[in-house]
Amino acid sequence: MWTLVFLLLVLSSGTLSQDKLNMCMDAKHQKTQPGPEGKLYLQCAPWSDNACCTANTSEEAHSDNSYLYNFNWNHCGVMSSQCKKHFIQDTCFYECSPHLGPWIQQVDQSWRKERILDVPICKEDCHNWWEDCKEDYTCKTDWHKGWDWTSGVNKCPEGSMCRKWTEVYPTPKSMCEQIWSNSYLYTTYPKTSGRCMQMWFTGPNPNRKVAEYYLNNAQQHQSFALATLLFLAAACFSVMMS
Repeated sequence: MWTLVFLLLVLSSGTLSQDKLNMCMDAKHQKTQPGPEGKLYLQCAPWSDNACCTANTSEEAHSDNSYLYNFNWNHCGVMSSQCKKHFIQDTCFYECSPHLGPWIQQVDQSWRKERILDVPICKEDCHNWWEDCKEDYTCKTDWHKGWDWTSGVNKCPEGSMCRKWTEVYPTPKSMCEQIWSNSYLYTTYPKTSGRCMQMWFTGPNPNRKVAEYYLNNAQQHQSFALATLLFLAAACFSVMMS
């Protein structure tokens, strides 16, 4: 009996894991299910074969006055083009990726029901982002919260000061982890490792294999924990019946 229960639990866990390899967040602009999108715009184009974003969303991701979130990149002067391209790519990654399942968490927010947390980002992507933005300015560390939205777009809150990027984010790690409330986790893994998610890529999406690696690890830990609990339960049951 206990063996049957254990096998059923493991099989059901595997089914859930497979779902997490190809899914979309329950958020503001993502589709319900991922699928092909043949006309994704510019930097979002790598996700065309299988995307959680629509063509309209991909185009708006490139706009200074996007309806997506009314977010103003130029809150401390005009953001440099080399810096902005990384935020466009970040938006494409967030909106379009179908392989973020292992890191999706439920939230109680007016504009979304799910978010990502601690997605392991490849070292090159984080370092290049920080390098290309280090001459820019910002007034906040965490861009998810604390803005003045009274005008309908985000402005620096009263009492804050625009400071150079490297003062706000002394290292690539500080920027990648803090700027979106720990949505990303800094890693020292290179893109060739298969252990980190790539924001920038060409050709087939490499991130499914990365998600599968982390899901398999989590599933192994879960299966071990279930097996331990069931063994203890069986032992207790045997003692009670003896």
